[in-house]
Amino acid sequence: MSTTPYRDTDLAQFIAKRVLELRPKTQADIASEAGFVNGNFLSMLKAGNSKLALDRVPALAGALECDPALLMRLALEQTVGSTAALALQEILGTPVSANERLWLAEIRDAAGNIDPRPTARARATIRGLFGK
Repeated sequence: MSTTPYRDTDLAQFIAKRVLELRPKTQADIASEAGFVNGNFLSMLKAGNSKLALDRVPALAGALECDPALLMRLALEQTVGSTAALALQEILGTPVSANERLWLAEIRDAAGNIDPRPTARARATIRGLFGK
């Protein structure tokens, strides 16, 4: 059995990247802000040795200065697997981040608060904004 069963999860990669982005804030600072008794637990999450308990998502999101909906989505995939996470999202809806809510508000405003179907041109325009 692997000692890093969660190494390749999006959550482990996201945490590792976010810790680097928050420098000079230290990993110990982040772990402390998140309320982890063991400061090394953040290293275990980054390495994929441990999974993030769902009840710890809000505190860690605050410490990582990221949207809790994004972190919850990643933690769900890690905890229950991608298939079960998709089933939960189909039933409960996809967690929407604060930034995504701002995008929705802009789209609604630009569309005059109607419910336009995404055209191929609109989709291409949005993808172009993100270099895709």
